[in-house]
Amino acid sequence: MNLNRVILVGRVTSVPEMRTTQGGQSVCTIRIATNRNWTDSSGQKQEQTEFHSVVLWRRLAEIASQFLTKGSLVLIEGRLQTRSWQDTSGNTRWRTEIIAERMQLGPRSMTAPGETPAAPPDTEQPLKEEIPIIEEDEKIDVNEIPF
Repeated sequence: MNLNRVILVGRVTSVPEMRTTQGGQSVCTIRIATNRNWTDSSGQKQEQTEFHSVVLWRRLAEIASQFLTKGSLVLIEGRLQTRSWQDTSGNTRWRTEIIAERMQLGPRSMTAPGETPAAPPDTEQPLKEEIPIIEEDEKIDVNEIPF
Protein backbone atom coordinates (compact mmCIF):
# COMPACT_ATOMS: atom_id res chain seq x y z
CA MET A 1 0.00 0.00 0.00
CA ASN A 2 1.27 3.49 -0.85
CA LEU A 3 0.28 6.78 0.73
CA ASN A 4 1.15 10.35 -0.26
CA ARG A 5 -0.57 12.60 2.29
CA VAL A 6 0.50 15.91 3.81
CA ILE A 7 -1.24 17.85 6.58
CA LEU A 8 0.15 21.28 7.48
CA VAL A 9 -0.98 23.93 9.91
CA GLY A 10 0.93 27.14 9.50
CA ARG A 11 0.92 30.81 8.63
CA VAL A 12 0.85 32.31 5.15
CA THR A 13 4.14 34.14 4.52
CA SER A 14 3.13 36.36 1.59
CA VAL A 15 0.16 37.52 -0.45
CA PRO A 16 -1.38 34.60 -2.41
CA GLU A 17 -0.48 34.61 -6.12
CA MET A 18 -3.60 34.00 -8.22
CA ARG A 19 -3.48 33.28 -11.95
CA THR A 20 -5.48 31.52 -14.64
CA THR A 21 -4.19 28.78 -16.92
CA GLN A 22 -4.61 28.94 -20.70
CA GLY A 23 -7.46 26.46 -20.27
CA GLY A 24 -9.27 28.85 -17.92
CA GLN A 25 -8.62 27.07 -14.61
CA SER A 26 -7.85 29.15 -11.52
CA VAL A 27 -4.59 28.34 -9.74
CA CYS A 28 -3.21 29.99 -6.61
CA THR A 29 0.23 29.58 -5.06
CA ILE A 30 0.88 30.33 -1.40
CA ARG A 31 3.86 29.89 0.89
CA ILE A 32 3.31 28.56 4.41
CA ALA A 33 5.70 28.60 7.37
CA THR A 34 5.56 25.89 10.01
CA ASN A 35 7.59 25.80 13.22
CA ARG A 36 9.12 22.93 15.12
CA ASN A 37 10.10 23.45 18.76
CA TRP A 38 12.15 21.08 20.90
CA THR A 39 14.60 20.99 23.78
CA ASP A 40 18.08 19.73 22.92
CA SER A 41 20.22 17.43 25.07
CA SER A 42 21.74 20.41 26.92
CA GLY A 43 18.30 21.72 27.93
CA GLN A 44 18.27 24.64 25.47
CA LYS A 45 15.01 25.37 23.66
CA GLN A 46 15.39 25.17 19.90
CA GLU A 47 13.14 26.27 17.04
CA GLN A 48 13.26 25.48 13.35
CA THR A 49 11.05 27.03 10.66
CA GLU A 50 10.20 25.25 7.42
CA PHE A 51 8.72 26.99 4.38
CA HIS A 52 6.35 25.12 2.07
CA SER A 53 5.01 25.94 -1.40
CA VAL A 54 1.33 25.07 -1.78
CA VAL A 55 -0.62 25.00 -5.05
CA LEU A 56 -4.41 25.26 -4.97
CA TRP A 57 -6.66 24.68 -7.98
CA ARG A 58 -10.15 25.77 -9.07
CA ARG A 59 -12.51 26.75 -6.22
CA LEU A 60 -9.84 26.28 -3.52
CA ALA A 61 -7.65 28.75 -5.43
CA GLU A 62 -10.44 31.33 -5.55
CA ILE A 63 -11.19 30.96 -1.83
CA ALA A 64 -7.50 31.17 -0.90
CA SER A 65 -6.93 34.33 -2.95
CA GLN A 66 -10.05 35.94 -1.50
CA PHE A 67 -9.62 35.13 2.21
CA LEU A 68 -5.94 34.42 2.91
CA THR A 69 -3.53 37.25 3.67
CA LYS A 70 0.00 37.39 4.96
CA GLY A 71 -0.02 36.00 8.51
CA SER A 72 -3.29 34.05 8.14
CA LEU A 73 -3.45 30.71 9.89
CA VAL A 74 -4.44 27.89 7.53
CA LEU A 75 -4.68 24.10 7.53
CA ILE A 76 -3.79 22.42 4.24
CA GLU A 77 -4.32 18.77 3.43
CA GLY A 78 -2.94 17.43 0.18
CA ARG A 79 -0.18 15.47 -1.52
CA LEU A 80 3.46 16.02 -2.43
CA GLN A 81 4.35 16.48 -6.08
CA THR A 82 7.78 17.11 -7.57
CA ARG A 83 8.07 18.74 -10.97
CA SER A 84 11.09 19.51 -13.12
CA TRP A 85 11.88 22.00 -15.90
CA GLN A 86 14.81 23.36 -17.87
CA ASP A 87 15.98 26.84 -16.89
CA THR A 88 17.36 29.37 -19.39
CA SER A 89 20.87 27.95 -18.97
CA GLY A 90 19.70 24.44 -19.84
CA ASN A 91 19.99 23.15 -16.27
CA THR A 92 17.30 20.85 -14.92
CA ARG A 93 15.50 22.38 -11.93
CA TRP A 94 13.33 20.53 -9.43
CA ARG A 95 10.64 21.77 -7.09
CA THR A 96 8.57 19.80 -4.58
CA GLU A 97 5.17 21.34 -3.84
CA ILE A 98 2.08 20.44 -1.90
CA ILE A 99 -0.97 20.10 -4.11
CA ALA A 100 -3.86 21.08 -1.85
CA GLU A 101 -6.94 18.89 -1.81
CA ARG A 102 -8.57 20.43 1.27
CA MET A 103 -8.16 23.73 3.08
CA GLN A 104 -9.47 25.04 6.38
CA LEU A 105 -9.16 28.73 7.18
CA GLY A 106 -8.00 29.73 10.63
CA PRO A 107 -9.81 32.22 12.85
CA ARG A 108 -10.27 35.69 11.42
CA SER A 109 -8.57 38.46 13.32
CA MET A 110 -10.72 41.23 14.73
CA THR A 111 -8.53 43.93 13.20
CA ALA A 112 -7.52 44.73 9.67
CA PRO A 113 -3.94 43.86 8.67
CA GLY A 114 -1.55 46.48 10.01
CA GLU A 115 -3.91 47.75 12.73
CA THR A 116 -3.23 47.33 16.41
CA PRO A 117 -5.90 45.49 18.37
CA ALA A 118 -8.22 47.61 20.51
CA ALA A 119 -7.75 47.60 24.26
CA PRO A 120 -9.97 45.11 26.07
CA PRO A 121 -13.05 46.54 27.73
CA ASP A 122 -12.72 47.73 31.33
CA THR A 123 -13.33 44.61 33.39
CA GLU A 124 -13.40 46.35 36.76
CA GLN A 125 -16.93 47.67 36.26
CA PRO A 126 -19.60 45.19 37.24
CA LEU A 127 -21.83 43.99 34.43
CA LYS A 128 -25.40 45.25 34.54
CA GLU A 129 -27.80 42.40 34.88
CA GLU A 130 -30.59 42.62 32.36
CA ILE A 131 -32.55 39.68 33.73
CA PRO A 132 -35.07 40.82 36.34
CA ILE A 133 -34.92 39.19 39.74
CA ILE A 134 -38.27 37.80 40.77
CA GLU A 135 -38.87 37.15 44.42
CA GLU A 136 -40.76 34.09 45.55
CA ASP A 137 -43.68 36.07 47.01
CA GLU A 138 -44.02 38.39 44.03
CA LYS A 139 -47.07 37.96 41.82
CA ILE A 140 -46.48 38.00 38.09
CA ASP A 141 -49.02 39.38 35.63
CA VAL A 142 -48.84 37.16 32.55
CA ASN A 143 -49.89 40.11 30.33
CA GLU A 144 -46.69 41.99 31.26
CA ILE A 145 -44.37 39.29 29.94
CA PRO A 146 -42.85 40.68 26.71
CA PHE A 147 -42.92 37.43 24.72
